[in-house]
Amino acid sequence: KYRKAVVFRGGKEKTSGGLIKSNLTKNKNGRIVSKKGSAAGKKAYKHIKGWIDAVQKARKELGVKGLMNVQFVIAEEADPHGTGVFIIEVNPRSSRTVPFISKVTNIPLVNLAVNIMLGKTLTDQGYSGGLHPSMNLIAIKAPVFSMNKLTNVDTFLGPEMKSTGEVMGIDKSFAPAMRKALIASSMNILPKTPFLLSISNQTKSEATSLIRYLHESGSPLFATEGTASLITALGIPVTIISKRLDDGDKNVVELIKDGAVGAVINTLEGGRTEVRRDGFFIRRAATEMRIPCFTSLDTARAAVQAIDDDPDGSYSVLPISAYRSEDYD
Repeated sequence: KYRKAVVFRGGKEKTSGGLIKSNLTKNKNGRIVSKKGSAAGKKAYKHIKGWIDAVQKARKELGVKGLMNVQFVIAEEADPHGTGVFIIEVNPRSSRTVPFISKVTNIPLVNLAVNIMLGKTLTDQGYSGGLHPSMNLIAIKAPVFSMNKLTNVDTFLGPEMKSTGEVMGIDKSFAPAMRKALIASSMNILPKTPFLLSISNQTKSEATSLIRYLHESGSPLFATEGTASLITALGIPVTIISKRLDDGDKNVVELIKDGAVGAVINTLEGGRTEVRRDGFFIRRAATEMRIPCFTSLDTARAAVQAIDDDPDGSYSVLPISAYRSEDYD
């Protein structure tokens, strides 16, 4: 799912495209194109074109002047001959994404939008329509949660908003930008961190590449019975931990509270009540011990990749203006 913050006035639009992937660039006509014809660049361009087309149609139908918040989903299999971009919802308002984009691009989106609502145009304010030029930086927005302050509250994530804030990690490459975002959101993990894995049946096949990645990165693996069987079948060593809290053997909650693991990956399992309850106690114990608990394989993979790309954990600390500058490398 992606989100764009957009400013409109009449037939002109100002989109906050400051997070365009680095495999895109602008040609002499100002058009966004893929570098060296890369497959990733072509796909990203197709998605961006889909965003622009969808937003323009929505803006015209709604007659919005000022900021509007658009949430997209990419489902290429549902639109094999098109862009694969679909709008989930449109709201004629700002969002928490707006100050994030303003910081990255140095464009005062709120000021522009308010002036547009008062009758000024983008041109009056020194701006024109179109995408912001591609920037040589990576800016990552990470949610911040307050689950540890709330007793007996499950930490699993769904479509509703549960975060109580957001942080930014910004740098010239992915690994240090992701590391900063994870540190600021208290989700940072160190090289060779021991992981506890409890993976749902629905996501086991998707998790195999991440499990191999963790093993190759030197992280000791602990897992509940079903997940341990998967890991063993991959030829990877694993310590089996009971998920049942009424077992006489050491269970997952005790493992977490003893400080034996530094991160947890627990994807949600539907079905039986006792299965869902066991997952709740795993996530709750991780929250109380203030260790990262990932309920999304994509997020866990990104966090681990940031370590693998930069095992020394090095990153710079500079003003945001320095990262926006083309002179800084």
